[in-house]
Amino acid sequence: SNSMGRFTVWDYVVFAAMLLISAAIGVYYAFVGGGQKTSKDFLMGGRSMTAVPVALSLTASFMSAVTVLGTPAEVYTYGAMFCIFAITYALVVLSSAEIFLPVFYKLGITSTYEYLELRFNKYLRLCGTVLFIIQTTLYTGIVIYAPALALNQVTGFDLWGAVVATGVVCTFYCTLGGLKAVVWTDVFQVGIMVAGFSAVIIRAVVVQEGIGRIVNDSYYGGRLNFWDFDPNPLRRHTFWTIVIGGTFTWTGIYGVNQSQVQRYIACKSRFHAKMSLYLNLVGLWAILSCAVLCGLALYSIYKDCDPWTAKKVSATDQLMPYLVLDILHDFPGVPGLFVASAYSGTLSTASSSINALAAVTVEDLVKPYFKTLSEKNLSRISMGMSLFYGGVCIAMAALASLMGALLQAALSIFGMIGGPLLGLFSLGILCSFANGIGAFVGLVSGFIISLWVGIGSQIYPPLPERTRPLDLSIAGCNISSGHLMTTANPLTTVLNRPTAARPALADNWYSLSYLYFSTLGTLITVAVGITVSLLTGGLKQKADSKFLLTKEDFLSNFSWFQSETVKKVEVLHRQPFPMAPEGTDNPAFSHIEMDVASTKNKANGLHI
Repeated sequence: SNSMGRFTVWDYVVFAAMLLISAAIGVYYAFVGGGQKTSKDFLMGGRSMTAVPVALSLTASFMSAVTVLGTPAEVYTYGAMFCIFAITYALVVLSSAEIFLPVFYKLGITSTYEYLELRFNKYLRLCGTVLFIIQTTLYTGIVIYAPALALNQVTGFDLWGAVVATGVVCTFYCTLGGLKAVVWTDVFQVGIMVAGFSAVIIRAVVVQEGIGRIVNDSYYGGRLNFWDFDPNPLRRHTFWTIVIGGTFTWTGIYGVNQSQVQRYIACKSRFHAKMSLYLNLVGLWAILSCAVLCGLALYSIYKDCDPWTAKKVSATDQLMPYLVLDILHDFPGVPGLFVASAYSGTLSTASSSINALAAVTVEDLVKPYFKTLSEKNLSRISMGMSLFYGGVCIAMAALASLMGALLQAALSIFGMIGGPLLGLFSLGILCSFANGIGAFVGLVSGFIISLWVGIGSQIYPPLPERTRPLDLSIAGCNISSGHLMTTANPLTTVLNRPTAARPALADNWYSLSYLYFSTLGTLITVAVGITVSLLTGGLKQKADSKFLLTKEDFLSNFSWFQSETVKKVEVLHRQPFPMAPEGTDNPAFSHIEMDVASTKNKANGLHI
């Protein structure tokens, strides 16, 4: 229709306001309370955060623009199966809060990779750090570029203007305000995201005269396909791939990924840290339901005339912006609000990535090698690092402009790198006999195998009978063309070479659901790690119980029962909280006297 709006002045005003408020929060935290005196203030918010803002912040950075644009399109193409992620999120939050959080919190570390040195040795810490830096810069590039591209092609919103503006604003408030600014801008951006989604849902319900009609259309269009218990691991989304594969993929992000861990460790008490994770679950569910509703609304409105098959948009990521311009063009500023919400997703993800990259670099690459630096200099270096990584991420966005299909690529990167790292941490936390050699061999083998599958699946994309896109029709479009394509996915037809060219591996090994990449990486790392550790004398070493998950960590959840025994146990086993800021043991009352015999020839025994 010719009435399809383009962007008006008001839309740009709304968008600019969102950027300005984000920047203002950064300036506020740069100067309030005497600014960022130490690197700990800058990277950890002085360890004084409370549960609610951290919960919202975790939700925001996890919901990137990839979610705002990708999930509705995913539901539109493949159906509401995506809802099952609600179960996945619950499992992920549970395992993060009960397995990884207690160990990281009691050690009082800034960088998760510091744990690898305490538990194994400094080489593994280096491996973890380097993998994280590669993974995060790549991912952040995609996250900044993806929405810019989709919105540009539909709304004519300036592409590189948007990329550079978001990158610069993001770098600006990260560099000035540190973690506090990141958390509070995220809180603001979650608000904007929900507002953008709500505007679309409310308007769609009004256009379709009630939510009943949306649900009805979705039902008859086969979009409400919640239960599919096919155990076949090659199918893209089934109940099992989402619950099992999804749990591994997202635990890699929530449990051990610095961008997330850094924030819940910055809480002022362990109770607040756990609360922030559980509250954040509510936020995840809310945003998931918004996105799925948007997807069903998309289907209901375009069920007879799919804009993608009709070549009105060139990729599924553009369906949401297309819908927004279609149904909201009479409301000045509202399309701008939607764009602002997509970019809020980008900003919040990018800012936490930048802050985490700075933290990892300072803690793992600067502090161990330059021991004489003063706090003031470290704080300055942290700021410099934020600035530097902001630039790197904008450069990566330019690189991402050369890459293809989005949501999948992003998740594949997380799966390929996140899986083996999750395996490495699980080995350390759950297996007392795992040693450095085993962990290293496990990490390498897990990494090689997941890279092999991941790259294979990018070269030979799985066939449509594996992914099962649902039917889309353009019967209702008023286009004068003789042939109508009723099947979806022009993409796969372009990408798939004739079947003869596909090696046998492509249809079984490479067609593995992308959610299982992470699971594969984790399980192989753990299995190889345990085997090699046992072969290299893992049972002889004595790992300190504070690096492991102990039953006291679990029981302390119930400490309000005031049972004296647990209290005593806690006093014996816990490091008293105010620790030396480096996360080392306090030499004044260390356990040198007791432990000398057992730790004489171990790299990871004493670290004073």
